[in-house]
Amino acid sequence: MADSAQDRKLPATQRKIDKARREGQVARSRDLGHFGAVAAVVALVGALAPQITQWLVLGLGRGLRFDHTLIGDPAAMGHRLADLALQMLAVLVPLFGVMVAVALAGSLLCGGWNFTLEAIAPKFGKLDPLAGLPRLFSGQQLVQTLKACVLAVLLGGVGGLYLAQHWWRHAELLALPLPQALAAGGSLLQGGMLLLCGVLAAFALVDVPLQRHMLQRRLRMSIEEVKKEMKEAEGSTQVKAKIRLRMREMANRRMLAAVPGADLVVMNPTHYAVALKYDAEAMAAPRVIAKGADLVALKIRDLARDARVPVLQSPALARALYAHTEIDQEIPARLFSAVAQVLAWVYQLRDAMAAGRPLAADAPMPEVPADLDPLQARPEPAAEPAP
Repeated sequence: MADSAQDRKLPATQRKIDKARREGQVARSRDLGHFGAVAAVVALVGALAPQITQWLVLGLGRGLRFDHTLIGDPAAMGHRLADLALQMLAVLVPLFGVMVAVALAGSLLCGGWNFTLEAIAPKFGKLDPLAGLPRLFSGQQLVQTLKACVLAVLLGGVGGLYLAQHWWRHAELLALPLPQALAAGGSLLQGGMLLLCGVLAAFALVDVPLQRHMLQRRLRMSIEEVKKEMKEAEGSTQVKAKIRLRMREMANRRMLAAVPGADLVVMNPTHYAVALKYDAEAMAAPRVIAKGADLVALKIRDLARDARVPVLQSPALARALYAHTEIDQEIPARLFSAVAQVLAWVYQLRDAMAAGRPLAADAPMPEVPADLDPLQARPEPAAEPAP
């Protein structure tokens, strides 16, 4: 069952925010774009007012000037209209270009750059009128509708009030020559547009944080959704267990592959096995290249025997090495003496085998510090009090 809106009280995680951005859900303020576009045009027209006034005067003069030679040409009027239209487009197209660029900049300023094609992908589920009714009467949709109505009323009211206060100045334009009338009319128009820009600026200041808040509210999550997302991100317990098992198997294979290159395997006699290697030129001390317990210990023993690596039965040393070393780690300094004894025996064994004679010395039984042997370091059980 889907979680209800009342259950979604937790803020959205970064993963859900990123997913929403990929789907085109970002905070966008239309009021900020409207304000930027109108303000840019007002500023541009105000800065270029003399040039625009002169252009209008020249354009109207050319448009109202007639030549008797044009009366006999039926296509002259069409050419004249085409020329006037091109002249008007030469001025209006840059203005509209500036409006579009500023509107896009305002949109990016609110929600940042987000290029995705998922927002325009066809979604046939939205064509269902019954499924769209809840969205039509949702709280966010009502807020957007109310805001649009208030904005329209304020813009109409401010515009109407401005015209009511300056109607006499508009009437005076009829008595002025054309250049002065165009300049005065442009000044009046600019004043009214500045008032409308003020209203749009006030709405933009409110709408930008409102859109971000509404987006965060729309992306809120329930406890179950957060748990499900964490489970998907981290993976299920079974999957993680299989991954760990596979990693252990790969590590064991790499470790067992190094056993034939060992100098010695120390065992106890079936519970633990530790393979040692020492290279006087490359190592400061003997290093553990493999270790294991129970079945792994037996596997290390069999691989060592197949590779003709000496196997020494030394329970105390095997337990100490297994407990206090890791793979590819040098042995502890306190075990140097014990390991040196067994390595010396290995070197004597190799020399004897190379000479084809039996080894005179028996296998050593090195002494291990009691606190390094897990069996000897185990605390004695407390004696029960006499009845």
